[in-house]
Amino acid sequence: MPNVLYVTANPKPESQSLSLRIGREFIENYKKNNPGDTLTELDLYRDSIPLLDADVFQGWGILQKGGDFNGLSPQQQAKIGRLTQIVDQFVAHDKYIFVTPMWNFGFPPMIKAYVDAIVIAGKTFIFTDNGSVGLLKNKKMLHIIASGGTFSEGPLMHLDFNDRYFRELVGFLGITDYDRLWVEGAAKYPEKTEEILAVVLEEARVKALTF
Repeated sequence: MPNVLYVTANPKPESQSLSLRIGREFIENYKKNNPGDTLTELDLYRDSIPLLDADVFQGWGILQKGGDFNGLSPQQQAKIGRLTQIVDQFVAHDKYIFVTPMWNFGFPPMIKAYVDAIVIAGKTFIFTDNGSVGLLKNKKMLHIIASGGTFSEGPLMHLDFNDRYFRELVGFLGITDYDRLWVEGAAKYPEKTEEILAVVLEEARVKALTF
């Protein structure tokens, strides 16, 4: 049975987040339709996601030169050990659901920290004479996004650095089956928030049938 990884990056409680409400609706319906699948939830604002800092780069440098992991400092061991856990967890899953709000045309900083942990040569991609090759074949991803304005179409499309980034990222890693759910315009049209949400919640239920 497939292993499913549900990744969220929002410090708000679900009751106050449109993207998290949609994500939860999707996940609950997915579980009903696929009771044998294994679901892992990862909250990037709750779980430890080390930043790439001096400890990490110095530790990696030692290891690349043939150094022993046990010879690293306690801080280096803790950070590099956790980063290894994160990328190994990612590779071990077959399906991914990412839930991200759009902040200032992009995404929360913890998403970038997580991306830095999973884009690892030899783990999720390799370099070849003909360029890089993604190693995550035959996997799929759903990206659930919430934005106060409208960015999926119209005059502000060029300011979308959230969905566009993810499309390029997963393609680089070898994932070609990418889909999205976008709830947008709730801040622009507050009187229509519940109407907008209801439409996307129904889309989530439908997509959960075939994901």
